[in-house]
Amino acid sequence: MFIFKKVLLCLSWLSIDVVIGATAGMYYFAEVLHVQLDWPPYFLLSLAVWCIYNLDHILDSQSQPDLNSPRRQFHHRNRKTLVFILAILTVLGVFGGIWWFGWGKELQLTLGLGVLIGLVRLLVWKLGKGWMKEISIALFYVVGIAWLPYLWANPLDRSDEFFLFFAIYLILALLNLWILSYLDVEEDRQAGFFSATNAFAPDKLRRLIFYVIGILAFASILTLFFLTSFYKIFGWLLLSMILVHHWAFSNQKLDSDQKRLWMEWAFSIPWLLLLF
Repeated sequence: MFIFKKVLLCLSWLSIDVVIGATAGMYYFAEVLHVQLDWPPYFLLSLAVWCIYNLDHILDSQSQPDLNSPRRQFHHRNRKTLVFILAILTVLGVFGGIWWFGWGKELQLTLGLGVLIGLVRLLVWKLGKGWMKEISIALFYVVGIAWLPYLWANPLDRSDEFFLFFAIYLILALLNLWILSYLDVEEDRQAGFFSATNAFAPDKLRRLIFYVIGILAFASILTLFFLTSFYKIFGWLLLSMILVHHWAFSNQKLDSDQKRLWMEWAFSIPWLLLLF
């Protein structure tokens, strides 16, 4: 069990769980929109997510290398290897995108989205308030995983149901980041990083988290009653992801690492759609 936990922690430090969750999210929205995606978009999304998240962790570790955080210590200790891998995967992603998309509308819009994400993240980092960090990350995460399915969808399939699921998914991603900020409040304070805990006292943030969990669960349950049968499975999957977050966050028997693992892997639940 100890070895299994260490493996899961290493996968988490390398953001592999985030990559698997992001591709599961892309598959989720592709199914909602009746879009069939081949493997290259999932591969390119995996490269992009891995590079973005690990670059963020490397920069964090450089600013506070002595902080008592296993994740930051791992990235600081292995920064040269990780930067080398990151550079290779970035080049592979750029050429892979050109090879797969060509210089067409999809690639141009995707590059434009990437530039916009970079500029907003820079502005939030330099000028933003604490609460802006989580909102911007959650927004661009969900926009990123729904981007290609939305671009390639038939306009008739861009239904109200899609936007409803998009909104619930977005708030769930934001909830996940708020919970992680709550769990990392002491580390972030020592490192001088701004987050939701700069805008809300920990007790208020905890209450807000439970309120949002309740609202999300209620909204997901409503989809089971009022949407057509095709969409019910998507409501069930979202409800499952929400309940995993509630269980992990409220479970006093789990330490912070275990809570993080459960919540990050919860975003892989949409892969269950492969069974249907």
